[in-house]
Amino acid sequence: MTDLPGQHAKFKIPTAGSVFDMLRSGDIALATGVMGLIVILIVPLPALLVDALLAISIVFSVMILMTALFIQKPLEFSSFPTVLLIATMLRLGLNLATTRLILSEGHNGTHAAGHVIEAFDNFVTGGNFVIGVVVFIILVIVNFIVITKGSGRIAEVAARFSLDAMPGKQMAIDADLSAGLIDEDTAKRRRAELEGESAFFGNMDGASKFVRGDAIAGLIITFINVSAGILIGTMQEGLSLGEAGNVYTLLTIGDGLVSQIPALIVSTAAGILVSKSGVIGSADKALSAQFTGYPRALGMSAAVMGALAFLPGMPFLPFMALAGGVGYVAWRAARSKDTKKAADASSALAKAASQPGAPGGTPGEAPITDSLKIDELKLELGYGLLALVKEDENGSDRLTEQIKALRRQLAGELGFIMPPVRILDNMQLEPNAYKVRIKEVEAGAGEIYANQLMVMDPYGNKIDLPGHHTTEPTFGLPATWIEHALRDEAELRGLSIIDPSTVISTHLTEVLKANVADLLSYANVQSLLAGLPKEQQKLVEDIVPGLISVSGVQRVLQTLLNERISIRDLSTILEGIAEIAGPGRSVQVIAEHVRSRLARQLCAANLGPDGNLPLLTLGPQWERDFAEAMVGEGDNRHLAMAPSRLQQFIGAIQSAYERAAQMGELPVLITSPAIRPHVRSIIERFRPQTVVLSQNEVHPRIRLKTVGSV
Repeated sequence: MTDLPGQHAKFKIPTAGSVFDMLRSGDIALATGVMGLIVILIVPLPALLVDALLAISIVFSVMILMTALFIQKPLEFSSFPTVLLIATMLRLGLNLATTRLILSEGHNGTHAAGHVIEAFDNFVTGGNFVIGVVVFIILVIVNFIVITKGSGRIAEVAARFSLDAMPGKQMAIDADLSAGLIDEDTAKRRRAELEGESAFFGNMDGASKFVRGDAIAGLIITFINVSAGILIGTMQEGLSLGEAGNVYTLLTIGDGLVSQIPALIVSTAAGILVSKSGVIGSADKALSAQFTGYPRALGMSAAVMGALAFLPGMPFLPFMALAGGVGYVAWRAARSKDTKKAADASSALAKAASQPGAPGGTPGEAPITDSLKIDELKLELGYGLLALVKEDENGSDRLTEQIKALRRQLAGELGFIMPPVRILDNMQLEPNAYKVRIKEVEAGAGEIYANQLMVMDPYGNKIDLPGHHTTEPTFGLPATWIEHALRDEAELRGLSIIDPSTVISTHLTEVLKANVADLLSYANVQSLLAGLPKEQQKLVEDIVPGLISVSGVQRVLQTLLNERISIRDLSTILEGIAEIAGPGRSVQVIAEHVRSRLARQLCAANLGPDGNLPLLTLGPQWERDFAEAMVGEGDNRHLAMAPSRLQQFIGAIQSAYERAAQMGELPVLITSPAIRPHVRSIIERFRPQTVVLSQNEVHPRIRLKTVGSV
């Protein structure tokens, strides 16, 4: 660029080199080309330039067809709707440009609209406009009624089926991700491909209207050219009616053929593209593989052609040549298929022989082994709930994201990572039902409505909004499912509003917390021990396996988790185990000692809003009754209390906690260390959320507040 005299250096005149650099940029070139199509519609063009543009239109359509033939799958040509629009605009612009030339220069002869149109006149019609009209009409019918209508219908059905199948496919992706079969990057790529496929067939459904409109416009332009040309030739240029009709009809038909042949090519490419759904590979490989996959069909075809050759009046040579060619292909295909079958059988035998534990090389061990595998965590949904796992515009769905957040939350609260939750549909369930399974055993179930909201009264009052009255699946509280239109009214009434995904995730949270001990496997414990910092590995070496085995550590941790005590502070737990573990020590005794080492954690987890620890003490009479009911010696001591007395104890506990709840308190029950495990084993059957602490587990620096006594 050169500086403009008298101005600052930023005001520059573009040079020829800078202009070419701009045009080499893809976006600038595309914008320039689209603007050129608009210019063609407005500015008259000379015949020489029209010839060049007609040649570009023909070559462009051939390029589109070849690309559609050689791509491996339709999504590789996802820009086809845009390309189709550009090609249609180019043909319509050239139609307008040739119309100007025909009407203004047609009286000079058939070369007036350029040499390309004249060549099509001479080659296709032989100078006879009647033949040209017939050929043109047939091309329009083939393009408009056969190819375009068929490809448009395929695209419409493919778009509808693709949209209907999206929830199931997304669920399969999420299930594979939850099961650990794929990673996050693979899941994102598969989701992107799924979205691209749905968008592509939807766009193709609309793009087929371009071709239909192009064919209709071609018919109208042809009629206008012939009618207006005859009027201009006879009334303005002094031609006779016959001369004007012959010249202008030939030029118009030539123009129509030049436009319709590229349109037919592009329509064929569109039909190939949409009909290729589900076929991987270029068209020639896909067709050859599928035709040669059935040699008997080829052999029967060869026999039929051979029989036709001997019919009276039939040309013998063409049919016999075709019969011989197809018969040879059938023979080669049969040989290839037999060879491949033998190679596959040999490979299968070799693989079976190398399988460990397969006696005599007999396959069958692997399928039985696979059938023994179980999912640790599984969420089954009825088909009416599939919308909950449908991705939004950000590429994620609310239920899956909430489950991911739930696993992170429980990892922070409880100290180990929960197994992945596998989400899948179960057609045997009711449409709105779901089930939570732990190790293939049902652990929770409920019924929700995917397109509604659950509302609950914080005070337990009856909800008089119209809807489906039900019971909340997690805590069994009364609730009502309402339509989204009633959300504002529910908010004005102060009701709690919960969406379906949150209902499931809340239920799943409580189910996991109630069964967390069953999910802590031997492998999990090994991973936790191996993940300790290097300076604490010496502690692990000191106690495992000398004082306690890994399975013993697992049982101690499970005992803590049964009372929802976090095992995140694993180093303190191991120190407590090291202090008391030894031959003959029971898991219960070790766990009780570890609890005393976690006193600060236990108290902090149960502090009230005022920072005090609310206490409900066990009265002296009950302390004596439990102590006297203990039988056995040492670690084998157990409770043997009369059933009637146990029933009285249960009633006393329920009454005491009801009084505390009326005071707005949620206290912990304090007992002596000797009877705490036995008291807890009774209370967990009717109040599993109640915390029972021994006097040794109350940290000395915690402020206490006694709210009652049993």
